[in-house]
Amino acid sequence: MVKINENFLTMKKNYLFIDIAKRLKKYTEENPDKQIIKMGIGDVTLPLAPVVVEAMKKGADELGKKETFKGYEDSGTGYDFLKDAIAGYYKSFGVSLNSSEIRVNDGAKSDCGNIVDIFGDDNVILVTDPAYPVYVDSNTMAGRKIIYADSNEENGFAAMPDKSVHADIIYLCSPNNPTGSVYTKAQLKEWVDYALEQGSIIIFDAAYEAFITDPELPRSIFCIEGAKKCAIEMCSLSKTAGFTGTRCGYTVIPDELTVTASDGSEVSISQLWSRRQGSKFNGVSYPVQCAAAAVFTPEGQKQTREAIAYYQRNAKLMAETLDDLGIKYTGGINSPYIWLKCPNNMGSWEFFDYLLNNIQVVGTPGEGFGKNGAGWFRLTAFGTYENTAEAMKRLKELLRK
Repeated sequence: MVKINENFLTMKKNYLFIDIAKRLKKYTEENPDKQIIKMGIGDVTLPLAPVVVEAMKKGADELGKKETFKGYEDSGTGYDFLKDAIAGYYKSFGVSLNSSEIRVNDGAKSDCGNIVDIFGDDNVILVTDPAYPVYVDSNTMAGRKIIYADSNEENGFAAMPDKSVHADIIYLCSPNNPTGSVYTKAQLKEWVDYALEQGSIIIFDAAYEAFITDPELPRSIFCIEGAKKCAIEMCSLSKTAGFTGTRCGYTVIPDELTVTASDGSEVSISQLWSRRQGSKFNGVSYPVQCAAAAVFTPEGQKQTREAIAYYQRNAKLMAETLDDLGIKYTGGINSPYIWLKCPNNMGSWEFFDYLLNNIQVVGTPGEGFGKNGAGWFRLTAFGTYENTAEAMKRLKELLRK
C-alpha cells in the first residue's frame, strides 16, 4: 500500500494566492463590466531592460552555432561570468565574496523551499510572523517544529531574538515581505549574535535589497560582522530586474559556514548543498544566465534602476495617500510593499472584500501571512503608475465617505 507524506495533510488546503484568485474569479464572473485593479500579487509589470533582452538573444544565438553551443554547465552552480558579476555587485555595498560561494538558481523561491533538504527534520525552525508562506510551508511538509517571533505594530514589524528560546534554523527577510519593514545594522547584529550563541543558521531572504535607498540600512546580512559563520543569503532578480517570468536568482553560502555532525566531524554546508543540487537540479539555462549577467553591467544597472525608481514612485504615491487618510502603515520607503492597518477595526479578509466589492481594488489579506497579519493588509507597488493612481483615487473617495 502506498503511503503519503502525511505532513501535507496538516497544511491549509489552498495557498494564500489561490484563495485570492478564487474570490477574484467569482467576482469577475458576476461583474464582467467592472475594471479591477490588482495590487495583491507581487508580480512586476515593466518589461525587461533592453540590455538584458539583447544579452538573452545573444546567448540564444550562440546556442545555434556549433562553435559556441553550450550543453550542461559543468558545476551546475552557474557560469563563472555570472558569479563573478554577482560578486562584483556585492562589492558595491561593501561585501567581499568568492565566486565559488555563489550558487545561481531559478529564483529565490526554489532555494528557500529546497534548502531544508540538507537539514535534519528534528531541527527547530524559527520564523518571524507575519512571513512569506514558503518558509512555513516547506518546513511543515517535512514535519519540523516551527516556532514564531512576533513582528507587530509595537516593534515596527521587526521581530527581535529572545535569548531564552532556542532555534536551529532562523528565517529572516529584509526588506520584509509582507510588511515592508527593514532591519537596521544594529538589529541584524543582534540576530547574528543570537545565531552564533545558539549554534543556529540564519536563512536570509534579501530578494528586495535593491529597493533600499537609505545608505545606513544593510543590503546584505554579510554587511554584519560574524554573519559568514552563521548565515545563508538568498536573492532574486525577479523584482529587481523583472525576472518573474525569466527565473533567475542566487544563493550565497560562505565557505566559513560549517556544522558539527553527530560523529563529531565538521561538515561544510556549501558541500552539502552542492551534493543536493547535483542530484536534483541541472542549473539555469545559458541564455537566462547571459541575461542575468547583463543586469550587473553599468548599463544594466542604469536601466534596471530606472524600473525600480518607477515602482518606488508608485510606493510613494501609496504612502502619501495613506498619510492623507490618516491610516497607519509600514513600508513604502526602502520597500515595494505597503503594509497598512485596516480601517475601522476591519478584519483583513473583510477589508479585502470591502475593497473588491466597492472600488474593485485587490490587495492581500494580512492573515494569509500569519496571526500577526490579522487586521493588516498588503498592497504592492508593482502595478502601472496609471493603475496605482486610479486605485489611490478610488481608495480616497471610499474611505472619506
